[in-house]
This record gives sequence, structure tokens and C-alpha cells, in this order.
Amino acid sequence: MHIQRYRSKVSGPLLDRIDIHVEVPPVKYKELSSETGGENSSSIRNRVNSARDIQKNRFSKSSIYSNAQMTPRYVRKFSKPDESGLKLLETAIDKLGLSARAYDRILKVARTIADLEQSENVLSNHISEAIQYRSLDREVL
Repeated sequence: MHIQRYRSKVSGPLLDRIDIHVEVPPVKYKELSSETGGENSSSIRNRVNSARDIQKNRFSKSSIYSNAQMTPRYVRKFSKPDESGLKLLETAIDKLGLSARAYDRILKVARTIADLEQSENVLSNHISEAIQYRSLDREVL
């Protein structure tokens, strides 16, 4: 109840300016003490460095250096989703009532997800994952 009241004080236009917002639930002791782990840090670092190199090359002839800095013109040029990604995005915009700014944010995040996978194209799974990172947009409804 307190959390919902606090969230209702945060305006939609402010949330639109945040690229990624997710709820992180508490971790149970068994999970913390488990010997099994996820991907190791060096592997993640290598993927991130590769994605940053991709972005650096993509924007080498411009004054920007990362997907986060893309203007709407660059978003349309470099983050164009495949046909199923477009349909998914259309459904999300219509059902969640997302703004034009949220639309661009989703495409920027999807482009970054594609870069992390070293995918030249933005696919529907990248769009789907990027939409999942807009959890506060879904709770406003």
C-alpha cells in the first residue's frame, strides 16, 4: 500500500525519461547460499565490451558514442525491429498506453540487447525483453 502510494506520486513524464525500471524482489537465503551461480563476471564484461565496440563503430561518424544518446532519427535508423517485433511493440503501446517517449526508450534498450547478442538486427525477442524492463509503466494502469 505504501509503495503504491509512493509510486503514484511519480509522474508519467518522469518515468518516461527512465530507460529501465524493474522490481527486484528480495532474494531468499537458499538462493544466496547456493553453490550454483550465473554467468561469471569476466564473460559478462567481454559481452559488454563487445557491445560497446559495436556502438562505437556504429556512431564513429557522429558526435554520439552509445545507444542511449541516439536521437529519434538515429533510433529509427538503427533500431528498426523486424515485422514481428513491430507487431509486438504495437500491441504493447496500445495495451499499456505507452507514450512516444517510452516507444523510443524501448527501441534504444532493444538495440542494446541486440548488440549484447551481437545481432545486427533488432528482433522480436529483443523488443519483448526491452518491454519487460518497463515494469512501472505496466503498474500505472
